[in-house]
Amino acid sequence: MNRQQSVLVLEDERETLQAEIDARKTRVERNRLGQFATPQVLAQDILKYAATLMPQGQPVRFFDPAIGTGAFYAALCRNFPKRRVLESFGYEVDPVYGEPASRLWREFGLVIELADFTQANPANRFNLVICNPPYVRHHHLQDKDKHRLFVQTEQASGMRLSGLAGLYCYFLGLSHAWMAPGGLAGWLIPSEFMDVNYGRAVKQYLLHRVTLLHIHRFDPNDVQFADALVSSAIVWFRNTIPPRDHLVKVTFGGTLLSPTRSRTVSTRLLADEPKWSRFPRSSEGKKSETVTISDFFNIKRGVATGSNQYFILSEEKLVERRLPHAEFVPILPSPRYLSENEIQADRQGNPNVRPRLFLLDTNLPMDEIRRRYPTLHDYLQEGVARGLHKRYLCRHRNIWYSQEQRTPAPILCTYLGRSDKKQRRPFRFILNQSRATVANVYLAMYPTPLLAHALKRDPSLMRRIWQALNQIPVGELLGEGRVYGGGLHKLEPKELANVSASHIAHLLPDTRIPRQVPLFASI
Repeated sequence: MNRQQSVLVLEDERETLQAEIDARKTRVERNRLGQFATPQVLAQDILKYAATLMPQGQPVRFFDPAIGTGAFYAALCRNFPKRRVLESFGYEVDPVYGEPASRLWREFGLVIELADFTQANPANRFNLVICNPPYVRHHHLQDKDKHRLFVQTEQASGMRLSGLAGLYCYFLGLSHAWMAPGGLAGWLIPSEFMDVNYGRAVKQYLLHRVTLLHIHRFDPNDVQFADALVSSAIVWFRNTIPPRDHLVKVTFGGTLLSPTRSRTVSTRLLADEPKWSRFPRSSEGKKSETVTISDFFNIKRGVATGSNQYFILSEEKLVERRLPHAEFVPILPSPRYLSENEIQADRQGNPNVRPRLFLLDTNLPMDEIRRRYPTLHDYLQEGVARGLHKRYLCRHRNIWYSQEQRTPAPILCTYLGRSDKKQRRPFRFILNQSRATVANVYLAMYPTPLLAHALKRDPSLMRRIWQALNQIPVGELLGEGRVYGGGLHKLEPKELANVSASHIAHLLPDTRIPRQVPLFASI
């Protein structure tokens, strides 16, 4: 049996081993530890592409700081001849994966160190670094570890990461100290770094400390990891100082070698663009003089209750528990219960939707509640017995059961949604004619003084604005938001505020807006 045949046999064994270990761990446990195995087909594509970027015939020193069971090493063996690979080395912190992988690949020359890569002493001799780092979210990292990782990462790469950065960002920065000058790196990481605030430090590193070659973003409808709700990107760079106005290849969809869309973008343009996921769809960033939704609406996320199950009750439950309606306000149910994009109201201003829900909304002290509303007092004591008053949001309130104030908003936006064949528009704008507030599955849109003045003259304007919002091209909304695996799109308040709103401006021809408004052809 030749080497290639042996690799294929061992690769089958590796995949069986991976499946067996994954099955022994719960999904929650692997999510907490960020353990999402690289599919072998994807690993093969990545190393095949790496072979096109490496100088022909150059000896290879391979390094993977989160090697798992060795998916990338198997692909390395299939795409680089044995005589060319001088060294192969990796770290694996979890012995459940690392020990059998070490036995599996030992005779093929792979050395696996069973240790925490982030605490190892670097050696800058590797010219091919390929890694799918652990996707551990920041809230799973201890504060003392965050401080240590921050200091070490800044020393290794100059990257000053936010406390909101996930562990994969630290892996990327720490690995800089392991790269030989001119070495090549390929990182399979969540694409969210391209758009979120904590990704700024990563992007600064890619633009100024190394030569960024190529970013390939997978179509979010094609989830690379079946058990991770995350959209992936592959980032390629060399450990060299970039030339001025360097051009970067940015691709989307398909595979590395056969993307659906492709474009070259200058590092100067990338430096000016806060959302890299605009590319390759867009060749230019947003014009600063363009009027945006923020000119007409102040946008806030809905109420974060601390426990929807406890603080939000059905109308039937209020009657059953004899709880006082005076201390509750109507609240809309989840968007999935709303078949229409307009909320009508009854004579009391309650929304005509089902289920009819109410939010506990009182600032009365406990003693007064005991005196005035014994049944509500009993209900609150049940919450204390369940430890709700100790939850993060509740314990940071002056009164643990009081809610942040959200007056009824005339227009709402659903900030999470999918873009698929059944529902082409992932975000819905809803006209709210009721006095209902909303939970944090909605964005609440309140008129700015400029729009409020126009509405005072013509109250019917709100309906036309609502209709115009629902006609915003989907691409404009998606371009400001972010996307996760499976085509799940998300809009934060600031992202919605930044969407172009020239179509709204045309509905206010007599209103002076303090910036240039370009024509909007589709109106």
